[in-house]
Amino acid sequence: MLPTEILRHEHDVVLQMLDAAEHQADLIESTGTVDVVFIQQFVDFAAHFADGCHHLKEERHLFPALAAEGLTPEAGPVAVMLAEHERGRSLVAGLRRDVQAYSEGSRDTAKSLRENLHAYIQLLRQHIWKENNVLFPMADRLLPPDTQARLAEAFEHVEKEELGDGIHERLEQNGERPCRRAPRPYVTPGGVPCVKGDVSWGTPMPG
Repeated sequence: MLPTEILRHEHDVVLQMLDAAEHQADLIESTGTVDVVFIQQFVDFAAHFADGCHHLKEERHLFPALAAEGLTPEAGPVAVMLAEHERGRSLVAGLRRDVQAYSEGSRDTAKSLRENLHAYIQLLRQHIWKENNVLFPMADRLLPPDTQARLAEAFEHVEKEELGDGIHERLEQNGERPCRRAPRPYVTPGGVPCVKGDVSWGTPMPG
């Protein structure tokens, strides 16, 4: 599998989670209440899978490989991707602060939480589109076969050595089943109906 195919698959997982998070953001707007457990798990997913695994693969391995082929991180698409990674980290940190404050009784943070959640969703969707449609096709053209093979091996090393054996698979499975206790029936991106009381986030995230 090409390294960009690995990253595209991870994008699909993230997009499913973003759809579920958007549903929760709409509920916050309509009800003024926050599903603290969902938001906490979403924040952990964003920090560990989207950033701690996926973005780490890009920053530590893909982007340097592209730099070696002349696509420097100082300008152009790689520079844009790096800036958006940092923006995403800032928004996730804000979400973590907001949900912690809300869980401790500061209900006025619901509005800030919803705004940060919407901003993160919009950022990641646009970011993923740019990578899928601009950066990754460039990488497929620029990177020679031996470099692509080394990248695929490096990605596997990130999953096992940086996250820990089995953690990537666990996070991915959680991201592919993003429905949690929706107060009204709705359909997940995979077409699976979710009703009140359904809990599919059964595996705890790493701390």
